[in-house]
Amino acid sequence: MTRNWLTDFLQYLRFEKRYSPLTISAYQNDIEQFLIFCSEQFTITEAVDITHFHIRTWLASLKDNKQAARSINRKISSLNSFYKHLLKHELVTKNPVRQLHAQRLPERLPVYLKEKETEHLLEEIQFEEGFKGFTDRMICDLLYQTGMRRAELLQLKETDIEWSLGQVRVLGKGNKERLVPLNSTTQQVIQQYIAAKKELTQYDAEYLLNTASGEKLYAGYVYRTVNHYLGQVTTLKKKSPHVLRHTFATHLLNSGANIQAIKDLLGHSSLAATQVYTHNNIEKLKEIHKLNHPRG
Repeated sequence: MTRNWLTDFLQYLRFEKRYSPLTISAYQNDIEQFLIFCSEQFTITEAVDITHFHIRTWLASLKDNKQAARSINRKISSLNSFYKHLLKHELVTKNPVRQLHAQRLPERLPVYLKEKETEHLLEEIQFEEGFKGFTDRMICDLLYQTGMRRAELLQLKETDIEWSLGQVRVLGKGNKERLVPLNSTTQQVIQQYIAAKKELTQYDAEYLLNTASGEKLYAGYVYRTVNHYLGQVTTLKKKSPHVLRHTFATHLLNSGANIQAIKDLLGHSSLAATQVYTHNNIEKLKEIHKLNHPRG
């Protein structure tokens, strides 16, 4: 019975909430992991028999296995959404997750490149010769110029470029579209890239970015590319594609951009998610004050 309920819930996330396959997979993994735990530890197989005690025991086991607080909170959120769905359809009489509290997270500010490091990356680094190097440069350039997420970059199509308006349509979380401006130089480079792609023996005409063998890019390729080139310009421990998204937002804020405008460009659903960048700004001001004020 519970397995059928889970299938229905995942269908709800897919067709009504319009979540991405990656997000749905995360929900499924979290819930199935919990159901397996209940089956093995308590011989419980039905959601109606589960109480907050069983969930609390599972969470304790995750903490004992050094599971990160952020990961545990995601699992709590997955279970909570599942039980809210069951409660809405009157399949259970209560939501046992409501008696639990999320783990306290350590404050973690976004890491980003300094402007000189970004300039070094996009203007001075020697990318590999040929189409592969062209693709690698495009990855770094587009992530910084638009603030796109890696998943959004992978889904970017040639038809998403609106040449006459100088903008790109980005399909974000929940299949929400947003428009991000493209400067004329970036547009010219994209046009050159598309022309170079068409000279390959075979290529994917639908998606903008291709591998040297003409196939659509994949997540691991993008991560390895960004990690490699950021390693040449920064000493930051984290060198993921998301660092370029943080860099995009932070540089806009430092240049005086409105926080609401940055929210829209990033595709955040709430302003609270964007305001984390103001903390970086405050830390920068503190550093300037300390270095330059007579009594700093």
